[in-house]
Amino acid sequence: MTKPTEAAGKPADTIQYVTVRIAGQLFGLPILSVHDVFMPERTTRVPRAPRAVEGVLNLRGRIVTTINMRRLLDFPDATDTLQPMAVGIDHKGESYGLIIDTVGEVLALDSSTREPNPMNLDPRWAQVADGIHRLESELMVILDVERVLSLRQGAMAA
Repeated sequence: MTKPTEAAGKPADTIQYVTVRIAGQLFGLPILSVHDVFMPERTTRVPRAPRAVEGVLNLRGRIVTTINMRRLLDFPDATDTLQPMAVGIDHKGESYGLIIDTVGEVLALDSSTREPNPMNLDPRWAQVADGIHRLESELMVILDVERVLSLRQGAMAA
């Protein structure tokens, strides 16, 4: 795992990411974007909503729009029976739940090790990615919440 470095006794500029897995791929969400993690239950489908919009649910008195990240990123639907998880995001006064497969650990990574999106990154992913981090055993794609929600809104207009 990449660890932050220190230069001249000064802590490195680090960013913390909540790691999530979607169809086996590691993604990172900036921790400042994440408000909670929950298991979505009793989701109500919204008629005529895009395929990526799973529906809405009531979470502690708030109406939350749930977005299926597998569908948004063109992954096949999950075939296992594990209960999906959701990462709670508040954006511009609205609450969203990004449905993912699993939540991992929080990583603090040196911002200088962040790389731009690779040229061969899947175009659908590139629309929502804000770069990558190369970890010891795999790549972590950084999700840009603003872009994820913009892509979802663009799909709503189509």
